[in-house]
Amino acid sequence: MTIFDFTDYGDLLALVYNSVIAGAVLGIVGGLIGVFVMQRDMAFAVHGISELSFAGAAAALLLGVNVVAGSLVGSLIAAALIGLLGSRARDRNSIIGVLMPFGLGLGILFLALYPGRSGNKFGLLTGQIISVDFAQLGLLIGISVIVLAVLLVIWRPLAFDSLDPEVASARGVPARALSLGFMVMLGLTVAVSVQIIGALLVLALLVTPAAAALRVSSSPVMVPVLSMVFGFVSAVGGILLAIGGSLPISPYITSISFLIYLVCRIIGWRRGRARLRARAVESPA
Repeated sequence: MTIFDFTDYGDLLALVYNSVIAGAVLGIVGGLIGVFVMQRDMAFAVHGISELSFAGAAAALLLGVNVVAGSLVGSLIAAALIGLLGSRARDRNSIIGVLMPFGLGLGILFLALYPGRSGNKFGLLTGQIISVDFAQLGLLIGISVIVLAVLLVIWRPLAFDSLDPEVASARGVPARALSLGFMVMLGLTVAVSVQIIGALLVLALLVTPAAAALRVSSSPVMVPVLSMVFGFVSAVGGILLAIGGSLPISPYITSISFLIYLVCRIIGWRRGRARLRARAVESPA
């Protein structure tokens, strides 16, 4: 079995040009919003939103309407429920635990009723490299610009509330409104990410790059920058490999993302060991 075949690679690349652009945009946006996902301990929420996003996309596929629109509806419903009802971590995790199987069950039901090609069903779960047309690309870029603009506007109070919610609340930061606004932005990002990497593996773009960045830096500037770079490399690199590969796009993206995290974890571990040795030298027994 041939894993890679780069014959006529240039011609194939031209066919998926929109997907490469979409992957680049999603890698950057996912990496940026992922920093707050990690700071607010909401990795579980990403998966919960993706399940309802999958259900909405599957319903749209069954009804013959725009799949991206269905994905957006599902994501926003999940984000609103989690944002409104899950102000505390325990409540949030309970709500997500209820939403996840419900959304996945609905999605599987809609796909079972869908009479069309099995590739469309599989693509909602694992992504499709050729699924992005010009209309979808325009919608994806538009949503990404909105997410980036809102994040920049609420960056400081959101960072304050993420790192020290008790002090932020005492200082008058509107935590509930920020939480709901952030969840809506997260829902939008998840919805457009599902089209590229699929509902089951969306964590690779919205969690892993930020987790890797936090392993090698604690700088409030470098962490978002590194996270966006890691997300960009994972998404675009995965797509470029998938063009010449025989597997779905998602294994390439997730593998690159995981390798970046593994390297960053090793770097962080070695730095920690070096600091311990330096302290031992400075203060001998």
